[in-house]
Amino acid sequence: MTDIEIANSIEKKNIKEIAKKLNIEDKIEYYGNYKAKINKIEGNEKGKLVLVTAINPTPLGEGKTTVTISLTDALNSLGHNTIADLREPSLGPVFGLKGGATGGGYAQIVPMEDINLHFTGDLHAITSANNLLSAMIYNHIYFGNELNIDNVVFKRCMDLNDRSLRDISFDIKGNTYHNSFDITAASEVMTIVCLSKNIDDLKERLGNILIGYSKDKPIYAKDLKAEGAMATLLKDAIKPNLVQTLEGNPAIVHTGPFANISIGCSSVISTSTSLKLADYVITEAGFGADLGAEKFFDVKCRGRFSPCAVVLVATLKSLKYHGNCPIDECLKENNEYLDKGLHNLYVHVENMKKVFNVNVVVAINKYNTDTDSELNYLCSKLDENNIDYAITDGYSKGSKGSIELANKLLSLSSSNYTCAYELEDDIKTKIYKVCTKVYRAKDVVYTDEVLKKIEALEEYKLPIVIAKTQYSLSDDDKNLSCDNDYVINVKDVELKLGSGYIVVFTGKILTMPGLPKIPNAVNIDINDDIITGIF
Repeated sequence: MTDIEIANSIEKKNIKEIAKKLNIEDKIEYYGNYKAKINKIEGNEKGKLVLVTAINPTPLGEGKTTVTISLTDALNSLGHNTIADLREPSLGPVFGLKGGATGGGYAQIVPMEDINLHFTGDLHAITSANNLLSAMIYNHIYFGNELNIDNVVFKRCMDLNDRSLRDISFDIKGNTYHNSFDITAASEVMTIVCLSKNIDDLKERLGNILIGYSKDKPIYAKDLKAEGAMATLLKDAIKPNLVQTLEGNPAIVHTGPFANISIGCSSVISTSTSLKLADYVITEAGFGADLGAEKFFDVKCRGRFSPCAVVLVATLKSLKYHGNCPIDECLKENNEYLDKGLHNLYVHVENMKKVFNVNVVVAINKYNTDTDSELNYLCSKLDENNIDYAITDGYSKGSKGSIELANKLLSLSSSNYTCAYELEDDIKTKIYKVCTKVYRAKDVVYTDEVLKKIEALEEYKLPIVIAKTQYSLSDDDKNLSCDNDYVINVKDVELKLGSGYIVVFTGKILTMPGLPKIPNAVNIDINDDIITGIF
């Protein structure tokens, strides 16, 4: 059966039952029978936070969300009150190439169609708030431009892939203006919702959005008095969403920034809420550990949370792909390619232990094409390197497929994590530390223009968010093996004062993806209220 058929074959519990498990029946706002918004939860954060991350992603998939959900179900089955803390899917991947983000097989959150589509409207509210600010900027220019804005840096956004929106131009009273769209997951409003502690913090951050310059003087959203209206549009979107796994365990799903161009984590509010309600909170960070996990530790958790352990997901087929195995050969047994691809896994494990000082267990996410010979070979190599691991099969077996992983996680001692850099470091030092320690680059290369921009931003002692390809440790998506020395090429930097960080653009990274030649949209249909084609 397909994922959507499996999801529809299992009877869901009314969301009131899920809320009752958490003793928050009086704290939720219902969105039908199976979804709810959670209002503010008082109390202390008592739970332990576990991050699920992965090797660098491949077109073959690794299954972080599937592992997160099955591990949550497994811990619950062992008697540990556990919540899955997940990100919201973007319509871009759903209708594009990657598909949905609700897990797979017998390790899913439901209602999967709703979560993958409009859900509770959070991403639409974020898109509307973003574009309201953009409209107010150009409306101000139209009616005289009292602020003398001569360089607009704030972009519009849309929650779909559309390469034609990467560069747009329009006329205002005879003057031509150039702008572009980001995908909503890359918008600053998305990350502001993700990182805000409450509605007051949200409003302050929205007001601090840098919208442009008057000569060299920065102009902010608060100069247009836009933050109040934007916060009003986001009054419900800032509240996390309660849903359930196929096994009837609670999952909190909120915000969805991409990790290759943003921070790639669920919201501060959702994680804080989960930690108040559960013994264990299993969260995830987007793409590989070089992107999502690094930003999770260096941006989201800094001064807020203390993760106790990391689960690093890998698959045999993806490891072979990183060993330069042709994609159509990756499902066939080949220990030679597997051995070459282990380099990628080893780097991420070492980063978690030595850079971030956290205990890590590798989750070998099993597929039906895996052979015992390959699995045994992989396990022997991990044993040789003293790496903790467990084979998991939540896709086929649900919670039962992750009992070994759950027990391995429970046996780990708690971590006292560290960051890759200090906030007091200058910007180039922060970039250098991440690029050399996490990406394993030899050096960092800048253009003269970028160096001038960096110098102008030195007064801001903020974290950095490096925008980089997800497919490689380097900034070249074709460099899978990373055998030879390489540098990271910094192409631009941008201040995101509302979000509270500086974005560093590298390589050929784009903030508005395009659709593939045959997008998944052609497979999605609805007949007699039955949706097909979402995976």
